[in-house]
Amino acid sequence: MDAKVLIVDDVETNRMILEEIISGMGCLPILAESGKQALEMVQEHLPQLVLTDISMPGMDGYELCRILKGNEKTRNIPIVFISAFDHPEDIVEGLSLGGEDYITKPFVAEVIEARVGVYLRLQEARQELVEMNRRLKVSVSEQLAQMEQEKKNILYALASIAAKNSDREKEYTKRLKKNCRILAQGMQLSPLFEGKVSDAFIDTIELAAPICDIGNIGIPMEILRKKTGLTEEEEAVRKTHTDIGAKFLTDLYVSSDYNDFVVTSVDIIRHHHENWDGSGYPDQLLGSEIPLAAQIVSVMDMYCMLTEDEECGREEALACMKKESGKKLNPDILEICCKISRQLC
Repeated sequence: MDAKVLIVDDVETNRMILEEIISGMGCLPILAESGKQALEMVQEHLPQLVLTDISMPGMDGYELCRILKGNEKTRNIPIVFISAFDHPEDIVEGLSLGGEDYITKPFVAEVIEARVGVYLRLQEARQELVEMNRRLKVSVSEQLAQMEQEKKNILYALASIAAKNSDREKEYTKRLKKNCRILAQGMQLSPLFEGKVSDAFIDTIELAAPICDIGNIGIPMEILRKKTGLTEEEEAVRKTHTDIGAKFLTDLYVSSDYNDFVVTSVDIIRHHHENWDGSGYPDQLLGSEIPLAAQIVSVMDMYCMLTEDEECGREEALACMKKESGKKLNPDILEICCKISRQLC
C-alpha cells in the first residue's frame, strides 16, 4: 500500500465505510474524527489525498481546507469534500477554497474509487514532475559549474602565456597566488579589515590573483621583454594591459551572472597598478578608492617581484617596500604583511 489517504469525518460509520473502500484500492487509510485531529495526523503522516466531511463540530471541512492550502508543505495535497450538502453554493465555496472535488453522500463505492483514483494519479504525476524539475536544476547547475571552470581554465592558460611573454617564471604566479591568500588571512585577523575580509573573499582573491596581468597577452613581446628603458610611447602601450585584461574578462563573462570571481578579478586586473597616493594607473585612484583586492595584489606583487631575485631576501624586500608605504602601498596592509612575512613563500 503506497498512497496514504486521510479520511476526516466525525461519524464513525462514515469513516469505516470509506476506510474499507480505500483499503480495497490498495491504499493506506488514515482516520481522523475532527479537523484538529486531521492537522495532527498530517504532521505525522503526510498524505497524498484528503477526503473530508464539511459539517463537523469545532473545525469544519472548509476551515481545514483553508489551513492546509495556506501551508506550503500541504498546499499541493488534493482535497475532496464528502458531504450530504448538495447545494451549488456549498460546492462553489469548497472549490473556491482550493478543494479539488466534491462528492455527495450517501457513498457510492464505485464513485469514490473513480474520483480517488483520478486524484491519486494526478498527485503522483505532480510529484514526478517536481522530482524531474529538481533533477533538471541539478543537471543545469552542474553544467554551469563546468562551464565556469572551463572559462577559468582558459583564463589561467592565457595568464600563463602572458606571464611567459613577460619573461616571468611559472613559479612566480604560484607564489603570488599563495601569498595573496596568506596576506588576506592575516588581514582578516586585524580589527581594521575583519569586516571587509571574509572567508569567501579570501578564496576568491586566491583564484583571481594569478590573472592580474592577463592583459599582457595583448602587448607586443618586444615591449614586454625590453631590457633597456621604454620610450614614452612604449610605456603608454604597456600600461594599456590593464584595460585589455579587464575588457577581455567582462567580454568572456558577458552572458553569465556577474559573480564575485568576475567582480574581484576585474578589480584586480584593472587597478593593481594604482598607487596609494593617487599616482598610479589607469584611473589615478587615491587611497581607499582602490579596490581592496587590488591593494592586496599590489603589495604581494611587489614582494614576489623583489624576492624573485636570489640576491634579495625577505628582510631586504620588506625594507624596500617600506620606502613605498603611503606612496605606492597601503601602510596598514604593508604593516600586516611585515608581521606575517615569515609565512610568505
